[in-house]
Amino acid sequence: MNRRSFLVGSVLFAGGAALAGCTSDPLNKNAAPGAKTTLQQWYHAYGESGTQQAVQRYAQEFTKANPDIAINVSWIAGDYETKLNSAMLTAQAPDLFELGDFRYQNVKNGLLAPLDDVVGPVKGDFSPAALDTVTVDGKVYGVKMIDDVMMLYYRKSALQAAGVQPPQTFAELLEATRKLNNGKRKGLYVGTDGVGEAATLLLWSSGGDFFDASGKKVAFASPEAIAAIGGLKQLHDTGGLLQGYPTDWSDPGAFANGATAMQWGGLWSLPDIKKALGDDFGVVAWPKFGDAGKQVARVGGWYQLANAKSANLDAVKKYLDWLWIKNADLQKDWCVKYGFHIPARKEVAAQTTEFSSGPAKDAVTISQQFGKSYSGLWNKASATLFLQAATKIANGQADPAAELGDAAKKAQAEVDKQLA
Repeated sequence: MNRRSFLVGSVLFAGGAALAGCTSDPLNKNAAPGAKTTLQQWYHAYGESGTQQAVQRYAQEFTKANPDIAINVSWIAGDYETKLNSAMLTAQAPDLFELGDFRYQNVKNGLLAPLDDVVGPVKGDFSPAALDTVTVDGKVYGVKMIDDVMMLYYRKSALQAAGVQPPQTFAELLEATRKLNNGKRKGLYVGTDGVGEAATLLLWSSGGDFFDASGKKVAFASPEAIAAIGGLKQLHDTGGLLQGYPTDWSDPGAFANGATAMQWGGLWSLPDIKKALGDDFGVVAWPKFGDAGKQVARVGGWYQLANAKSANLDAVKKYLDWLWIKNADLQKDWCVKYGFHIPARKEVAAQTTEFSSGPAKDAVTISQQFGKSYSGLWNKASATLFLQAATKIANGQADPAAELGDAAKKAQAEVDKQLA
């Protein structure tokens, strides 16, 4: 399992009841045998070649610089989330661990330690999207490792032949989707179901969000949100939306193979697209919806978190600060040597030569200027309710106001369970 596939379809860690037994593969059992403190650190088993050796090397370099602290890295194969969920309720819980889907419930259950003293000195060097997800009641509970931005890829030659510009507004996106449909090639691909993340993007690009300013009241059924999400039906009505393609939006196949002129996709696909198309492509944020809207892009990624019950929190924070705040070279190594990801800190991203030009450079700008991320209260149950409503709206099977109103009530009940 690589970073890309895990982020797209991960199981959420919610700090619930103990599940299946936990197993791990310790990499550094004998590291620094004279150390006074040994930290237990967990990673899920990445599929990208070299990642396992990299995290082991980082741990060893830290211990070389800090002989009193050893890092015992565990490489967790299989269902990482289930094993982590189980371990966090036992004495065998790791001191620090990574997570792609941060949840409010983990803070409420007292499982996570705030990391403001680690992040605080460089807080301005992280984009809002990198911090919003892991911020609860003003406290930061995670250190961002990588930014995985999702954006709109477009084929330069196809747009030029059709006489359209890369879309900046939703009206322009509709026009481009229609004009780029030439019978053999569709105009736009957002996912095999014709929805993908488009409903979320329409909501965000209208200036709306899943929650109101309080962060606890579901708001995706406001009049403005209803109008924006109703745009899904307009996209379908263009006749230029590709549906039913064998691979979903997270895979670049439809775009690279010429089945579509534009595709919503992730930064991780950029190297493969460049290999297939050379310089005949560009990237933009999702277009703004309406006069009050704004361009947006979703930013995912991975965080390092600390176990609130660890007996060695000071050592944990020292390691997190050394690796993810102070050590720019290792941050760059982790992001671009075993995949293609933006370093979460702006200063480090600016130093990374792989992002110095072309669409890769544009991706960094999109991520930092237009990036948004999900709230920690937005869990799998609420997301499923929203997607089901959006799918019906896209296919013309439901009235947007009624469908979203009903979904919002049910989602609020899910949120209230977490807050209770």
